[in-house]
Amino acid sequence: MNASIRLSVNVNKVATLRNSRGGSLPSVLEATAVAVRAGSPGITVHPRADARHITPRDVREIAAFLAPRRGEIEFNIEGDPRPDLLDLVEEVRPDQCTLVPVLPGEVTSQAGWPPSTPEAELGAVVGRLQQRGIRVSLFIDPEAAAVQWAASLRADRIELYTEPFARAFKAGQGAASFARYADAANVAHGLGLGINAGHDLDLENLPLFRQLPHLAEVSIGHALMSHALFVGLERAVKDYLAAVAGNPGR
Repeated sequence: MNASIRLSVNVNKVATLRNSRGGSLPSVLEATAVAVRAGSPGITVHPRADARHITPRDVREIAAFLAPRRGEIEFNIEGDPRPDLLDLVEEVRPDQCTLVPVLPGEVTSQAGWPPSTPEAELGAVVGRLQQRGIRVSLFIDPEAAAVQWAASLRADRIELYTEPFARAFKAGQGAASFARYADAANVAHGLGLGINAGHDLDLENLPLFRQLPHLAEVSIGHALMSHALFVGLERAVKDYLAAVAGNPGR
């Protein structure tokens, strides 16, 4: 069992709601402050090229808010390695940058980096960020070949794409899917990679998924914010912290 898995609250959906109306409400920065006050040890954002939710201004404001809490609250920026995002990451220097492939027109992430992705260009990005003291994680599917590819790029961690697990769990096939993720996690650990996970993890499937070997961090946004609509954000964060810690219903 994992007793020290970290939760990173993804605040993208707060920005989505704000941008649907324009203006400044609801405040992404206030949501970040509430999550931190509730005990979240991490905050995640995924600024996309079209700025449809998180904007560069949001990133800078969150970075400034978290700066005095460095070493206590981790800041994770997700995104594809496009020039403007890399410049922003280097500017604010989060604790972690999770590099994610982006397909044209996608609503949300649909897959991890394929292991056929050429290593030279992305490997140079990994090294560039690491030289600035930023931990680098690569978003991948739970396959041994993808894990080995990430290791060849000298990434610090992988983030396992968990939507397939969430779908299998709903279909009553969670155990079989979990075994596939556990195999990938063990391969990653053997290669010296840290292990993160994210995408469609929720209060129902976390009790199983939190048992993943060597799991360090889960990034959760959509399900947590959906839960917050009914119970409030502070309570939602606490509910997810309890689920990650193996204490649901606390």
